[in-house]
Amino acid sequence: MTDPVVARIQANPKYRELKSKRNSFGWLLAILMLVVYYGYIALIAFNKPFLATPLGAGVTTLGVPLGMGVIIFTIVITGIYVRRANSEFDALTKQILEEEVK
Repeated sequence: MTDPVVARIQANPKYRELKSKRNSFGWLLAILMLVVYYGYIALIAFNKPFLATPLGAGVTTLGVPLGMGVIIFTIVITGIYVRRANSEFDALTKQILEEEVK
């Protein structure tokens, strides 16, 4: 048995819009993350001399800042998703609930 409120929400065009936007944005960020992560792993596997290039006169190599860049990229795209979810997605959710729960 399906709850009639749930059925009305699922039939709402704004719900379909929310679902579509959220899914496409989530997939975009997931693909970006996979490209960055697996790109770094591919560099480790196939171009170790490039990652072993020293930075300056110290012992730090190019691989260290690139690895930190992967971590920072992850934090940044998480922040981007949270910001969009808290503004656009939450606003759409509120509109849907206001229309359908009445």
